[in-house]
Amino acid sequence: MQNLRIVSAGQIRGSSDRAARGFVTALFALFVFTSLSLATAPSVPAADPQRYLDDIKALSAPAMEGRGAGTKGLTRAAHLIEQRYKTLGLEPAGTNSYFQPFTVITGAQLKGKNSFVMLTGSGKRELKVKQDFVPFSFSASGSVQAPMVFAGYGISADEFHYDDYAGLDVKDKIVLVLRYEPPSFAAQSGDHGLTQHSQVVTKAINARNHGAKALILVNGKLGDGEEDLLTRFGSVSGPENVGIIFLQVKNDVADGWLKPSGKSLGELQAQINAASKPASFALPENQNASVTVSIATTRSPVNNVLAYLPGKTPGPNEEYVIIGAHYDHLGRGNVDSLAPSQIGQIHPGADDNASGTAGVLELARLLAPHKGELRRGILFMNFAGEELGLLGSAAWVKDPTRPLDKAVAMLNMDMIGRIKDEKVYIGGVGTGSTLKAVVEQAAQNSGFKIEYSPGGYSSSDHTSFVARKIPVLFFFSGLHSDYHKPSDTWEKINPESAARLLNVVAATGEQLADAEDRPAFQVVADEKPPGGGGSGYGPYFGSIPDFGEVETGVRFADIKPNSPAAKAGLKAGDILVQFNDKPIKNLYDFTDALRRSKVGEVVEVKVLRDGQQVTASVKLEQRK
Repeated sequence: MQNLRIVSAGQIRGSSDRAARGFVTALFALFVFTSLSLATAPSVPAADPQRYLDDIKALSAPAMEGRGAGTKGLTRAAHLIEQRYKTLGLEPAGTNSYFQPFTVITGAQLKGKNSFVMLTGSGKRELKVKQDFVPFSFSASGSVQAPMVFAGYGISADEFHYDDYAGLDVKDKIVLVLRYEPPSFAAQSGDHGLTQHSQVVTKAINARNHGAKALILVNGKLGDGEEDLLTRFGSVSGPENVGIIFLQVKNDVADGWLKPSGKSLGELQAQINAASKPASFALPENQNASVTVSIATTRSPVNNVLAYLPGKTPGPNEEYVIIGAHYDHLGRGNVDSLAPSQIGQIHPGADDNASGTAGVLELARLLAPHKGELRRGILFMNFAGEELGLLGSAAWVKDPTRPLDKAVAMLNMDMIGRIKDEKVYIGGVGTGSTLKAVVEQAAQNSGFKIEYSPGGYSSSDHTSFVARKIPVLFFFSGLHSDYHKPSDTWEKINPESAARLLNVVAATGEQLADAEDRPAFQVVADEKPPGGGGSGYGPYFGSIPDFGEVETGVRFADIKPNSPAAKAGLKAGDILVQFNDKPIKNLYDFTDALRRSKVGEVVEVKVLRDGQQVTASVKLEQRK
């Protein structure tokens, strides 16, 4: 984030008496305007640290089960929030009283038949699921019987002049590949870590795009004392369906297949690593496999929880300020847990994001007595599905329960409970014409060292709103070592400092709700949106993905002005379905295709617009 230094009046030096008089006049006018504004605004008491902490304790209690999607604990949390709003006398603002229900994907299950039979000239060997092999949770379902091909690491990397598929016919075949990547990649990339080519989902997309029907992954060489373990089903993240049958087998199983070639798995891997050259080949024609994978996606209904405080002109066309936070977390851990060995234990999420949710509840308590006193209403929002990809906020902006064009600004709190050394981060100040000034005024006596950033895109729910051209502010106290771990508990919350930050949020929201004019939305120059926008790998495209579900492809929530996508005529609402010759089924496909492209390359993309296919040529640019 960009650190913007606040310049005080005492640091300003006029170059002439006229400039000095002008400055004094402007300062006096600002004082009068501020005094009048404060005189007409309601008096809101300070946030109560103990009440705030009590709410965090309740939301992160064992009965809440880590507030994971699909758990009873998340439902309990939703009802706790709902009951609080009822007690405060706030109006329901959902589609079903205080609730806005929607459905999320919570995972996958092995259902029905999952089998693997190796067919050779001497007979067949049937493998045992979860013992000899295991499908990946994002594998396609289906059956295939086909010859087998060994394709090294399963990588096509033009930047390293390396391609395991070069000269290899894998169409309609089953491909066997090693995990990870040649060690030379790290040296060539200048990075000591693994590149994106090592990711298993990247290997699956690459095999599918080469025409393979199934992909089999093996661990390959193991360290001393390391056991050849199968990946736990559901422990690797990926799309709902990667579009190819994808599973893992143990090394000794693969060694049996490779034995007729005269080389073991370890010898082939050592050969590739030493030469940094592929060693791919087709297995003997009598080496076939018959594979069946059956996976059922699991879904669960969840709810956003919404309440409304009317202003002076109540009604459906009243302008309003949004104060929001997500209340879901990881449950007992999932692929996003940063303590993999503790998956299965409750991840209480005291800071992420019971702290922000408790903040919304405390602000609702403080503002509820002032019904009808502000120029605008205030919409209190608590989102589910944030940890699964901002799904709750995406659901609301797609089907808003109040007119979207009446939203003046969205104030989002995510992880505000562990302020350290008085350091606070406030993002989005450049997305609205008056936001920076309003926040600075609200925070002037807070004692915080504030690091401001102008952009409105990050991995929290305000991103869904800035994509719809609504000014946003993001309040955040920083990451810590307990993030996404079972150790994120209420005892580590700093309630006194968080309460002071809530006073800043309250003053900011109050000013925005009572100001004569609403802030004008502003596009932040050179901001780097997620996905195909400006962050990550590959050249710059300029789209902002919609995190809501679509059946296939990637929907654009917005297109950055003057970006390659904008210059090519792409629009918000378009659904990207093809990038050059590569099908785009999800954001993983789009990211992979973009990473494999070059700056200056003109790519032909196909999008669906109002049900019609539109083709556009996009000249990719350098990321700034």
